[in-house]
Amino acid sequence: MPGRSGRTLAGLLVRGDRLLPRREDWAHVHLRRDLTAGVMVALVALPLALGFGVSSGVGAGAGLVTAIVAGAVAAVFGGSRVQVSGPTGAMTVVLIPIVAAHGVDGVLTVGLLAGVILLVLAVTGAGQAIRYLPVPVIEGFTVGIAAIIALQQLPAALGVDVHAEKILVLTREALHAWSERPTWGAPLTAVGVALGIVAMARVRAAFPAALVLVVGVTLGNALLADRGKPALATIGSIPSGLPAPRLPAVPWADLDTLLLAAVAVAALGALESLLSATVADAMSVGERHDPDRELFGQGLANIASPLFGGVPATAAIARTAVNVRSGASSRLAALTHAVLLLAVVLVVSRWVAHIPLAALAGVLVATAVQMIRVSSLTPLLRATPGDAATLLITAAATIALDLVLAVIIGLVAAGFFAVRQSAASARLSEIPLDDREHQEGDHHEEERRLLDEHIVAYRLEGPLFFAAAHDFLLELAEVDTVRVVVLRMSHLTTVDATGAHVLADVIGRLERRGVTVLISGARPEHLAVLRHLGVPQQLAHERHLFATTPEAIAHARLHVARITHDPTDAPSATTSQEDPA
Repeated sequence: MPGRSGRTLAGLLVRGDRLLPRREDWAHVHLRRDLTAGVMVALVALPLALGFGVSSGVGAGAGLVTAIVAGAVAAVFGGSRVQVSGPTGAMTVVLIPIVAAHGVDGVLTVGLLAGVILLVLAVTGAGQAIRYLPVPVIEGFTVGIAAIIALQQLPAALGVDVHAEKILVLTREALHAWSERPTWGAPLTAVGVALGIVAMARVRAAFPAALVLVVGVTLGNALLADRGKPALATIGSIPSGLPAPRLPAVPWADLDTLLLAAVAVAALGALESLLSATVADAMSVGERHDPDRELFGQGLANIASPLFGGVPATAAIARTAVNVRSGASSRLAALTHAVLLLAVVLVVSRWVAHIPLAALAGVLVATAVQMIRVSSLTPLLRATPGDAATLLITAAATIALDLVLAVIIGLVAAGFFAVRQSAASARLSEIPLDDREHQEGDHHEEERRLLDEHIVAYRLEGPLFFAAAHDFLLELAEVDTVRVVVLRMSHLTTVDATGAHVLADVIGRLERRGVTVLISGARPEHLAVLRHLGVPQQLAHERHLFATTPEAIAHARLHVARITHDPTDAPSATTSQEDPA
């Protein structure tokens, strides 16, 4: 036993050392691009930080502090070099009842405890578990969060002062209060800002429309106030600098309740941060985040933020996407964004205090709208009945119940439909022993010859669903010694949305590295799911789908021969190829 304990401790120490920053973290710095991206993210993050601070019930100043402190710490210690962290809408959903029950110190205590839990998850290697979360659960959770964020803004958007922990109760109370004394200034402002942001995002995504519109509304509101006319309610004063660090006054009598809340905050922070990092990987050529380091960075960020009066933080998908689109290549961009927000606090905090609440409500409603990607939802709803049902069940549970409970319910639903689909697709076929042995021998000999020709053929067997897709496919993504990969899919029994999604991601990675992928033998019912999830679009050419494996291998040999004859015709890692053969 002592020997085993010693080995376990040594393993944890080695893992902990691997989580620390390294010199190569800064090897990809491109000064001009990173500084430009940092400025763009700061312009987008400023109104969001203020809005989420107000929405959480702690205050706009707390939102800014969170973006500065957590953003800087996570940029240095996190597992993705392009990730941007700060306050998010999903986290405000969890924080509102904590503020109502335990006050601001309760929220700060929960943040500290959640940070410690995230550190434990990082050291124990729990970050790898995100790979097994089904895509319909992720998308359903995102839809539910978006709906909650939008509904949370109703009081500010309608210009009424109502409070309630349950989102559906808050919606009813806000509508009732406004119907008794309807005013139109706040609703028109919120709708105008939201529509302006959404419209500008379609024209020029990198343009900081939220900041421009908020500044315009603030100036107009100040002009009305100066003339003695009715003006919109504003966010009030915010700190003119970072407060001195202090430990929160822990409400010890409620520590058991706060610990449960911290578990929920840590689970949500881990989920949202790792999802954001996965999105960043998909948007960046060659980017691959370290999930355990990401949890480690978020843990440190959530310990640091409450010490300065900030709320719990996570990585933010919207700000990370802006960072990547603006050309960020290293952690310097996210660090620049935090420094610029600190400059705002130090220099222009007194003007920030005059921003109308209705304008911030419009910003957050637009954020909620942009979280829902129709291009991602439609294929999932069409993929299989089980995927569609899982997505809808998860979304409904997210709105009506606890967020962590919603994910658990989504996982149960996904497991039920996956097992049901796998059982329904099971087939029993009789193969003579002699024929089977002969066929297997031929396949092994054929595979050896193909490998000598820089071609490899993989046969996918059994179910390709969320619980079984990742290990094989992620291993496949590391293939780097061949020119062509043939995926033989005739023996697949089940394909769900997650399996197809991961397959599309792997094919995209291989194609970007110059490895051509061919698919053979896909059944019509499986091919329909693959098409809905965009798998054929990741292939270099639309004719890289074949009815039989011999046809695919013949094409692969022609392709390798053509490249060997003319090496300049080989595909690069950054450009897609056209293969007319």
